[in-house]
Amino acid sequence: MRIGLYPGTFDPITLGHMDIIRRASPMVDRLVIGVAINRDKGPLFSLEERVAMIEAECAKLSDQTGTEIVAHPFDNLLIDCARDVGAQIIVRGLRAVADFEYEFQMVGMNRKLDDSIETVFLMAEAEHQAIASKLVKEIARLGGDVSKFVTPLVNDAMRQRFAKQA
Repeated sequence: MRIGLYPGTFDPITLGHMDIIRRASPMVDRLVIGVAINRDKGPLFSLEERVAMIEAECAKLSDQTGTEIVAHPFDNLLIDCARDVGAQIIVRGLRAVADFEYEFQMVGMNRKLDDSIETVFLMAEAEHQAIASKLVKEIARLGGDVSKFVTPLVNDAMRQRFAKQA
């Protein structure tokens, strides 16, 4: 079984993330969405909420592609998470050259830790290259419309979250 790991904080999951998941699915039999706990970033959504959103968004995609897609929280090294889930590849999305510089460095370190796990880069589709969870949260926090960047489920969750904070 070919297993891939697509890691991130997914706070929240965006259309850019969903594009990478959709395009990575045919490459593997099982795609594990590694949801980084990363308490240091002060996420808008709890780990449980992020996992639930990913599971809800990926259920239809899993049915369409025939690829098993599962969410898996982790708070250890990425390479250790890959080993834990039996991944042979790590999938990373790239939006711009700045992403590549950071990712290139990470790949080098991960290869030193375990050279049996490959990293595959997928360029974000042009329409999704500007989407970043951090920017989506800021737009939503300031009352802007983020429906072009997230699914309706995530859009509703963000509106409810910021309405509670107001």
